[in-house]
Parts: sequence; structure tokens; C-alpha cells
Amino acid sequence: MNIKSFLRFVELPTKVASMIPFLMGTLYALYRFEDFYVLRFGLMFVSLLSFDMATTAINNYYDFKKASKTHGYGYETHNAIVHFKLKERTVVATIVILLALAAGGGIALVTQTGLLVFLLGGLSFLIGILYSFGPIPISRMPLGELFSGLFMGFVIIFISAYIHTDEHVVSLLLQNGWVSLNINIVEVLYLFWFSVPAILGIAGIMLANNICDIDEDVENRRYTLPVYIGRRNALVLFKYLYYVSYLDLVVLLILGINPILVLLILLTLIPLHRNIDLFTQKQEKASTFILAVKNFVLMNAARIAVLGGAVLLNMII
Repeated sequence: MNIKSFLRFVELPTKVASMIPFLMGTLYALYRFEDFYVLRFGLMFVSLLSFDMATTAINNYYDFKKASKTHGYGYETHNAIVHFKLKERTVVATIVILLALAAGGGIALVTQTGLLVFLLGGLSFLIGILYSFGPIPISRMPLGELFSGLFMGFVIIFISAYIHTDEHVVSLLLQNGWVSLNINIVEVLYLFWFSVPAILGIAGIMLANNICDIDEDVENRRYTLPVYIGRRNALVLFKYLYYVSYLDLVVLLILGINPILVLLILLTLIPLHRNIDLFTQKQEKASTFILAVKNFVLMNAARIAVLGGAVLLNMII
């Protein structure tokens, strides 16, 4: 396996779906609490990226093993194992190495933070494995959008903020054999509302992927959400996921969680609306699926830029 086949196998461009929430949570902590730990940031980056690549690799491997038809619908192009004729033992070894890196980084992060990161990280690890593996993987059910959105959109943001600001959000301590849990409900709710655009944007990526694969999924008995609700309803849902995300920005501004600069993000509605129209006209993995990724990046990278600008202004002032 060379670098090109590896990058295709782990679908590196889709890793923005985890890296962007990671940066958003970090900037949230910097803007709202003015806290930052370099070592914790680095450990989470290694663990998160490795695990995200591992789950994608497992998903591609499991699809390859379970597929009843590996030709047609562009399968030879978008499945890297088939396209590059990768050896099965090489594929399995790659997955094991990525999981080891993810686990090692995660354990090291837990030693720097505490029990809550262990519990949330462990749960995310379990969901990530069940997403692609098991008797009935989550990715083969109409729950993929929900689970990917919540765990990649909210849990990643929560952990990446928490590792810098645990005393402001949640405290989980083990004292005299008892677990003490103190939750700042208001801050957790604020963080959830802050995460909504990421949650819905990631769900949009998964939904677009499943819409593009709907014919192939029916052939291979993979019953995703678009298979259940139909292509037309899935496209309507795809569109409104993004518009609800922009309504959330207004709510955050009213609550005082986001700076007034967030209004600049509304300008991204213009290219985002154009991308939605293009995807509605044609749903194809090779050409239009990337529009969902572009919309997610456009919508949330703009928020990162705004929060980054607000953090710099706070430092200057």
C-alpha cells in the first residue's frame, strides 16, 4: 500500500468532518474560557485523526467483504480496496496500526484529564467500531446520520473544549470509592447549541453519501435512511439540514455565545445554496458528493475564522 492508495483507503478529505469540530471546540474554549493546553491538544489530534481514519478503513473493508456485487455503480472507482487491488492482510494491518495509535493517544490524554474523557472516548470508540462492524453495522441502518452527527458533531466539540476547561463545564471525580459528578447544565446546553451546525453538517455528509449510493445499497442489502424514505425525501432533508444550521447561528447570537461577527457567516448562504441546487440536480459519488463536504467546510470553517478573529481581538484588547 503506497501513500496514494492509503489516502484513498482512509478517504482523507472526509477527515475534515472530525478535524473541524475539533478546532471549533478548541476555539470555543479559548473564546469563552480563555484556556488552552498544548499537550492535550496534540494528544487529542493524534488520537482523533487516527481513529477517524481507522473507522473509515473498517467501513470500506467491511463493505468489500459483505458486498454481493463489486462491479457497477462506480464501485471499482470509489472502493480503494478494489481499485488499487490491495491485499487483505495489508488492509487489516493498516486498520490495526491506526487503532493502536488512536488508543495510545486517547490513553495518554486520559492521564492528562480524567475519567470523563475516558468514558466519552470509550463510548465514541465503541460507536465508531459498531458503525462499521458487527452483525448489523450502524452504517447499514437508517441511523448513520444521527450517530455520525451527534458523536462527530457534538461529542468531539465537547471533548475538545472540555480538555481545556473541565472545571467550567463538567467535573467527574473519584473520591473515597464514589464518583462525584458536577454538571454546569447551562454551559453544556450552550455547547450543544454551538455544536448544532457541525452536527447537521456532518449528518449532511453522511446523507449525501447514502443518497449517492442508494442503488448500490439496495443491491447489497444496506438499508440506509435514503433507502427507507426515498431519494426525493432524502434530498429535501439534505437541504433543510443546512438552513436549520443558519437559524441556530441567530439563536447563539441572541444567547450571547457567539460574537456579533458571526453575522458575517450569513454571506456563506450564497455559495451554499448553489451547492445544494447542484447536488439536487445530480447525485453522483465521483462528482457531486464533494459538494456536501464543501458545504460543511464552508459553513463551519467560516465559524472557525470568526471565532479565531474574536479570540485575537480579545487578546489585543
